[in-house]
Amino acid sequence: MAIPLAYNIRNLVVRKTTTIMTALGIALTVSVLVAVLALVDGLQTALQVSGNPLNVLILRKGATAEVSSVITRAGFNDIRNLPGIVRAPDGHTLASLEMITVINLPSIENPEGSNLTLRGVTPIAREVREQLKLVEGRWFRDGQREVVIGRNVAARYPVAQIGKKLKFGKGEWEVVGIMDAGSGTADSELFCDLNQASGDFNRFEALSSVIARATDTVTAEALANNINDDRRLNATAMNEVEYMQQQTSSAAAIQYLGIVVAIIMAVGSSFAAMNTMYAAVARRAREVGTLRVLGFPQGNILFSFFLESMILSLIGGILGCILVLPLNGLTTGILSQTSFSELAFHFRTGPQSLAIGIAFALIMGAIGGLLPARMAARKEILVALRDL
Repeated sequence: MAIPLAYNIRNLVVRKTTTIMTALGIALTVSVLVAVLALVDGLQTALQVSGNPLNVLILRKGATAEVSSVITRAGFNDIRNLPGIVRAPDGHTLASLEMITVINLPSIENPEGSNLTLRGVTPIAREVREQLKLVEGRWFRDGQREVVIGRNVAARYPVAQIGKKLKFGKGEWEVVGIMDAGSGTADSELFCDLNQASGDFNRFEALSSVIARATDTVTAEALANNINDDRRLNATAMNEVEYMQQQTSSAAAIQYLGIVVAIIMAVGSSFAAMNTMYAAVARRAREVGTLRVLGFPQGNILFSFFLESMILSLIGGILGCILVLPLNGLTTGILSQTSFSELAFHFRTGPQSLAIGIAFALIMGAIGGLLPARMAARKEILVALRDL
C-alpha cells in the first residue's frame, strides 16, 4: 500500500516557511537558466530568420564577415553575370552589391554611444530580402544623404527618429523611414544609398559584399561552388543561412557563461533542498515510526520523502518560469564579435526553454531529496518512535 500523496502535500503546507524559502532558492536558479536560454534563443532566432536558402553571400577570399571583406565594382560585374542568378522581368540580375561600415550613435542604454551597422545598398537589396518591409516613412532616394533605420534602432536610439538628422561620414543624414525585417538582423541596421555612402567613406571601389538570389537551392549550392573554384574572382561564397549560423559565436559564449552560473547556483539550491528534507526527517521521526508500525515498507517511505522533495522542486521550477515570463519579447542587444556592432533582438521564453527549466528544477530536487529520503527509510521502528 502506497503512502497517500495528500500526506506529502500536507507536510509542505505545515512547514510553509521552509517550503517557501527552499522553493524561492530553486526558483531563482531556474529563472537565471531560463533567462539565459531565452536570450540565446532570441539571438539565434534573429540570425536564423535573416538567412534565405536561395541567397548566396559572396565575400573576399579569406574573409569571415562582411565588415572585413572587400569586393570591387569590377569583381561585382564579373559575379552578377554568372549563370544561376535570377533575372528580373526587366533583365537585371538579382545581385546586390553592398558596402558595410560601422557608425556610432548614443543609445538609451549607452549614452556614450554604441556601434551600429550602416549598409549602403541599391534598390536590388530590397528584392533579395523579401522579408524587408517599410513600416513608417519612405525609402531613401538615390544620391541623397538619407537613411532608413531598422525598428530596433528606432526603439533603442532616441537620436534616430524620422525627421531627425544623424552626423556621420562627410555630412548629416536624414532619417526618412523605418523598416521591419521580421526580427532579422536588418532590424538593427541602417540602410542608405550605396554610391552616397561609398563616396562619404572614400570607398567607391572597395565595397564589402554581394548577395545574389539563385533560382533554387540546388542552383544556389552550384553557384557557391562555382565562385569558390574560380580563382579569377578571388572570392568566397556560401549560403546566407550558413553564414548566419556562423555568426552565432556570440550566443555560444553567453550560453556557456549562463549555464556555468546556473550550475553554481544549482549546487547551493540542492544543498538547501537537502537541508530542508533532512530537517523534515529529523522533526518527523515519530511519523516515520508510525508509518513503519502501520506496515509501510522502507521502499514506500523512501519514495514518499523523495516525492515530497520533487514536489517542492517542481513548485520552485514553476515559480522560476513565472518570474522569467515578463522577459518574453523584451528587446536587448549585444556586441557582435564579427561585425563589431550592436545586434538587437528579443528574449524568447518558448516552451522548450520553460521545459528545460522545469527539468533542471526536478534534477535539483532529486539530488537534494534522495539522501534524506534514504535516511528516513532506514530508520529503525523503535529508534524512530523514541526520537520524540
